Amino acid sequence: MTSTARELELDDIQHILLTRTPAITGRYEFLTFDTAEGGRAWLAALLDKVQSAADVRATMDTSHRWVTIAFTWQGLRALGVSDESLASFPDAFREGMAARASILGDTGACAPERWVGGLAGDDLHAIAILFSRTDEQYRKSIDEHDKLLARTDGVRSLSFLDLNATPPFNYAHDHFGFRDRLSQPVMKGSGEDPTPGSGDPLEPGEFILGYPDENGPVSDLPQPETLSRNGSYMAYRRLEEHVALFREYLRENSADPEGQELLAAKFMGRWRSGAPLVLAPDRDDPELGADPMRNNDFNYKQMDPFGYACPLGSHARRLNPRDTAHYMNRRRMIRRGATYGPALPEGAPDDGVDRGIAAFIICADLVRQFEFAQNVWVNDKTFHELDNEHDPICGTQDGTLDFTVPKRPIRKVHKGIPAFTTLKGGAYFFLPGMGGLRHLAGLGEGP
Repeated sequence: MTSTARELELDDIQHILLTRTPAITGRYEFLTFDTAEGGRAWLAALLDKVQSAADVRATMDTSHRWVTIAFTWQGLRALGVSDESLASFPDAFREGMAARASILGDTGACAPERWVGGLAGDDLHAIAILFSRTDEQYRKSIDEHDKLLARTDGVRSLSFLDLNATPPFNYAHDHFGFRDRLSQPVMKGSGEDPTPGSGDPLEPGEFILGYPDENGPVSDLPQPETLSRNGSYMAYRRLEEHVALFREYLRENSADPEGQELLAAKFMGRWRSGAPLVLAPDRDDPELGADPMRNNDFNYKQMDPFGYACPLGSHARRLNPRDTAHYMNRRRMIRRGATYGPALPEGAPDDGVDRGIAAFIICADLVRQFEFAQNVWVNDKTFHELDNEHDPICGTQDGTLDFTVPKRPIRKVHKGIPAFTTLKGGAYFFLPGMGGLRHLAGLGEGP
């Protein structure tokens, strides 16, 4: 394939790669194929419901439901993909996320043996991402998919996760109350322009197979080309957010409510409104946080080199080090996802209910992009020459690590950071293009 950045095949790329739908609810359905015939029949029945990026862009204002389908390596094998083709996929994808737990820092309470929903097992074969604009459309979507499973032998639901907005926040906030979805890379040829501070548009091969990446043309792609063309990889992460614990820690380590908000912002790197600490170091600025032309327009090397505004080890600074990282354009990833579980009312004690974020990190190279971020940015104790620290929000925490808030004349070191989040499950998925989906559905057909 010799496509350039200006020739993105929007009609062959699953929409989740290039569009963010106005969904407020949905479900992740995790599936297993008992027979190849059953798996292919299920896929064939959904082909006309999976939308391309071109489809969604043309119908965004009128569509109410959106479907995305992806497969694990074991799932491709269960569908009948040939051994030769299976061997052409990269090692990380073939091994799966659970087998690479030590690389990712998924240990202790986050270890695969503690994951829920069967996500660590070899019988996790596929995911159907069912997003809906309204609760009514969500119920229709789930009912239709349940009926499809009931009438299709050889395929069944392994588990599912229902999604929802988090009142009193909107769909773009997590359960800690922070505004999400603020910094996403833009691809050349996508028709989108990056907001100030978000970086230049990147070659599509950083995210989609078959296109040149930042280093030029890419070879050694999974075979056959009809399967890998316009495909990508998704790292799924389900993080439970311990909201009551987070609020309690803020209260116990702050003198007043204003101090609680500042400490929360120091952990995250942004205020809850989305306003970055680099631009609003002393108090929240909701107007700034809501302005996409300003809320990403900053750097670290010149504007905050020592972390006096945004701590060097804060969540936002670790996950997007911007101009302080080497080869940053080769580390960017697309993030999609949603919250799950009911909101915990302000002031309420821990109710034991599981709530959190279930997200997909989309990239063309799981090792160079996602695993690097997990290993070096999230869980490296010496990130930015720090000592004994992990990401305070999504890093693996066992009560023995610290978090440093630089300050003149004396820095503040918070000792024994608890785990504010716990990984409940994860998986590596291959996201085929539309042609790849049709190829998989027709594997059992004769020449």
